[in-house]
Amino acid sequence: MKRPRGSLSRFQDTATPADSRLLAIADDQLKRLGPKQVTVVAIADAAGMTHANVYRYFPSKAALIDAVAGQWLKALETRIADIADAPDPADDKMERLIQAWSQTHRDLLTQNRHLFDVYCTATETSRALIRKHRTRMRQLIERVIDEGIATGKFEPRDREKALAYVSDAAYRFINPLAIRLDAEVPRDVLDLRLAITVRVILRALADGII
Repeated sequence: MKRPRGSLSRFQDTATPADSRLLAIADDQLKRLGPKQVTVVAIADAAGMTHANVYRYFPSKAALIDAVAGQWLKALETRIADIADAPDPADDKMERLIQAWSQTHRDLLTQNRHLFDVYCTATETSRALIRKHRTRMRQLIERVIDEGIATGKFEPRDREKALAYVSDAAYRFINPLAIRLDAEVPRDVLDLRLAITVRVILRALADGII
């Protein structure tokens, strides 16, 4: 039976060895060939099954490629969640969180440009996996801000505005479309720009500017 469309979150909870193998093959072919050259037939051949069998796990080529992107997004969320749950002070966690978020995106851009482009397209079209990802990342930022408020590290005048400000201020470094614009900018220059931005964010949160 075909899995319903838009069921990426369900896949992440119920992945089977066959799912994982197909995703690994699709990930490899996507990295080498790009999304236009990836075919369900080629993935099926590499997995030793018929293309009809692939559709038992993924309803379409687009769903399979989205699932590859979803794996990467899940890994990013896990990395950021580890930082948010660490025992460090909230201001240190916020700095590490934004830096890791930015670094992970830039690493994808340089190491797997085809997957990065898939991510950008999904962002431009606001597909379901991107909307869910944004919600989860917002929750992680919210968790750190609330901890900062509870411990006195942050003293925003308006919690919701502070939450929105962090995302807005860091946008250039955490949104794939903005990151793509800076693809040719040297990393040391971007690191300096990010460090300045993070300092401003932390000052704004600590001093109640927002």
